[in-house]
Amino acid sequence: METIIIIVFVLGYLAITMEHNLKIDKLIPALAMMSILWAVIALAHMDVFEVNTELKELEPSSLEAILLHHLGKTAEILVFLLGAMTIVEIIDYFDGFATIKGFIKTKSKRKLLWLFSVLAFILSAIIDNLTATIVLITILQKVIKERETRLWFAGLIVITANAGGAWSPIGDVTTTMLWIGNKVTAGVLIEHVLLPSIVCMVVPVLVASRYGAFKGNLLADPDEVVEVPKSKYGATMLYLGLGAIVFVPFFKTVTHLPPYVGMMLSLAVVATFAEIYSSSKFSITNVEGEGDDTQGHHSPVHSSLSKIEMPSILFFLGILLAVAALESLGMLFHFAESLESNLPMLGTESRGELVSDLVVLILGLGSAVIDNVPLVAASMGMFSVPVDDPVWHFIAYSAGTGGSMLIIGSAAGVVAMGMEKIDFFWYLKKIAWLAFLGFISGAIVFALLRNFVFNT
Repeated sequence: METIIIIVFVLGYLAITMEHNLKIDKLIPALAMMSILWAVIALAHMDVFEVNTELKELEPSSLEAILLHHLGKTAEILVFLLGAMTIVEIIDYFDGFATIKGFIKTKSKRKLLWLFSVLAFILSAIIDNLTATIVLITILQKVIKERETRLWFAGLIVITANAGGAWSPIGDVTTTMLWIGNKVTAGVLIEHVLLPSIVCMVVPVLVASRYGAFKGNLLADPDEVVEVPKSKYGATMLYLGLGAIVFVPFFKTVTHLPPYVGMMLSLAVVATFAEIYSSSKFSITNVEGEGDDTQGHHSPVHSSLSKIEMPSILFFLGILLAVAALESLGMLFHFAESLESNLPMLGTESRGELVSDLVVLILGLGSAVIDNVPLVAASMGMFSVPVDDPVWHFIAYSAGTGGSMLIIGSAAGVVAMGMEKIDFFWYLKKIAWLAFLGFISGAIVFALLRNFVFNT
């Protein structure tokens, strides 16, 4: 039966990676794969296990208990993402991100490159790399009219946004998974991964800034119109929303409650101010509008909830529970053991156990080809190392930044591809080697810090 399980998973995975060729949204094969895997386990009465990370062994469990366990862990991530997405949409409702455009005063292409790169790095650490890319490319389209120049900027934004998301527990879905899964703590993750991520950002931008595409100044646009902010509360909601998201790691550190609790508190605060500023009546329990006035449908909270990327939420549900099925069967645990016994050990020793850096680097390179979410989900079931072990930090870095090497390798790249119609081979020829250079440079810095700074 394990062969059938593997076949179903491989076929589902292929369908996900080939969604553009098949013209089927990846949430469909993810949900189908998840359902079929658990159905096979149930019908075949296969033994399921829970991984004891402290004893590094598998403990027998019942199907209902293990499924509920994994559903609970997955729900923590999804509820957290729902809260973060809603806050971002509330900021956008008040046109808060337009405030960022006010920071852009220069016409020098090289200065603009550094400005957009730093903004992408910082924003992605707060509102995640996908949203940061959408915001900055939207601004980019208003600032730069030359399409060829804009493509270069968009390519570098993808690299720097992914680098910015890797060091923050709220900057990328994969780092959020590791954080919520108690594999890393916010403070130690930032301490170990921030500098490598900065290097991953600076090296490609430094090299690219010498290219002809970033020399000279932007051409003056005689038709340029000074945009009037859509809402006078835009800047207020921007700072309030970003502050509310940044507050979540501090809330978890102080209360030791799961991050989604803090995110819900942040959402409640932001939503309260949004309702006050909009002067709209709204009942969140009355989505049909029965017995409510028509103004309820113009609520910023209601509007923001309707714009959430539910396909992404359902995709994460499907893929995380599908990987959980393999973990419950003990397949990921045994696969990790075989990797560690057959690959050259280039890693560090952690509590008597060697973990190969090569495995993590392969995971990073693999995230450029296939989705990094299932790769990280699989690694969480493979490695039996304690919280804040360097391997988790290296996985956060590699999975977060490795996807930049192909335009389809990250959510930021895919959205940039759609917004700017970036050709796959143009990115492969012009940007991929810059992303690889940043990825390897950051990985070297990470290894040096781990071996000579944090290991003393």
